[in-house]
Amino acid sequence: MLYMLLYPLREHVSWLNIMGYISFRSAAAAITALLITFFLGPYIIRALKHYHIGETIRHDGPASHHAKAGTPTMGGLIIHLAVFVPTLLWADLSNRYVLLVMFVTIWMGAIGFIDDYLKVVKKMKKGLVARYKLAGQVIIGLIVALFMYLYPSDPTLITATSLPFLKNVMVNFGVFYAPFVILYITGFSNAVNLTDGLDGLASGLMALSAIALLFISYLSGRVDFSYYLGILYLPDIGELTVFLSAMLGGLVGFLWFNSRPAEVFMGDTGSLAYGAALGVVAIILKKEIIFLLIGMVFVIEALSVVLQVGWFRHTKRRFGEGRRLFKMAPLHHHFEQSGWPESKIVIRFWIMGILCALMSLVTFKIQ
Repeated sequence: MLYMLLYPLREHVSWLNIMGYISFRSAAAAITALLITFFLGPYIIRALKHYHIGETIRHDGPASHHAKAGTPTMGGLIIHLAVFVPTLLWADLSNRYVLLVMFVTIWMGAIGFIDDYLKVVKKMKKGLVARYKLAGQVIIGLIVALFMYLYPSDPTLITATSLPFLKNVMVNFGVFYAPFVILYITGFSNAVNLTDGLDGLASGLMALSAIALLFISYLSGRVDFSYYLGILYLPDIGELTVFLSAMLGGLVGFLWFNSRPAEVFMGDTGSLAYGAALGVVAIILKKEIIFLLIGMVFVIEALSVVLQVGWFRHTKRRFGEGRRLFKMAPLHHHFEQSGWPESKIVIRFWIMGILCALMSLVTFKIQ
C-alpha cells in the first residue's frame, strides 16, 4: 500500500526512490511486524484469556505438560496481524507471487482456526474432522499447482525443480507435478503442526526457515547475484523477500511471548498456515529439494510420527500387540520422556535448525 502510493511520487520527491529497494522495504516490514507483536500481542493474549480460549492438554501426553492447561491458544492470530499488515504496507501488491502466498496463508489459517475453535470453544476433542482438513489441504495444493502452470516463475521449467550441489541440473516431475505440489504443501503444513509441541520450538524453527528462504528469494530475484552463484534467476521473485521478512519479524515477536514458560500458543491457526506458506515459497523458488534440508527438523519430526504409527500397526498385525519405536511421538516428546528438560530440547533442535539452514545456503556456492 505504502509502496504503491509513494513509489510513483519518486519523480517529485527524490528520496522516495528508496521505496524501490527491496532490501529497505524488507527491513521495514520486519521492524513493523516486530512492533505489531510487541504492542498488540499483550492485548490479544488478554482477550484470549478473557474468552477462556485455553489449551487442552491430552491426558496421555508428558506429565510436565499438564501445568500448561488453560494457556491461551490460537496465538497464530498475533502472527497473522504481524505478517499481513506489514506485507500490505510495504510489498508490491501487484506481484502475483506475493498474492499467492498470502492467499495460501489465509486459506490454511482459516482451516487451522476452525480446528482450534472446535477443540477449544466447542470442546470437540478431535477438532476438525481429519478428512475435511486433508480436503482443504488438497484443494489449496491443486490451486497452487494450477497457478504454477499458468504463471510459472520460470516458463522453461514449469514442472521442474533444481537440485543442490549440481549446477544447471533439474528434476522434471512432468505429469506428477500437481500430486507433488499437493503432497509437499500438505506435508510441510502438517510437519510444522506436529512440531508445535514445546514452548518456542516451532516458532523458532520457522523463523530460521524464513531467514534461509529470505536470502534465497533475494538472491534468486537479482540478475547479478544469481549469475554469480550459478542459480536460477527468477524475475519478480525478489518481492517475496518482503513477505518473508514480515513473517520473520512476526515469528520472532511471537517468540517473545511463546518462549518458555509460554504465555500463548500459536495453535493450528498459526502452525498450519505458516508451514504451508513456507512450502509454497519453496515451490515458487524451485527450491523444494533444498527446503527439505532447510526444514530437516520438521521432516524428522513428521517421519517420527509416520514410523511410530507404521511400526505399531505392523507389530500389532504380526505379534498381536503393538510396539513402539519411540517412547512417544513426535520425536521431541521421546526426548521429554527420556528425561531431557524442555528448554534443552528446544535449544538443541534450534541448533539443528541453524546447521541445516547454513548447510542449505552453502550449497549455493558448491555447485
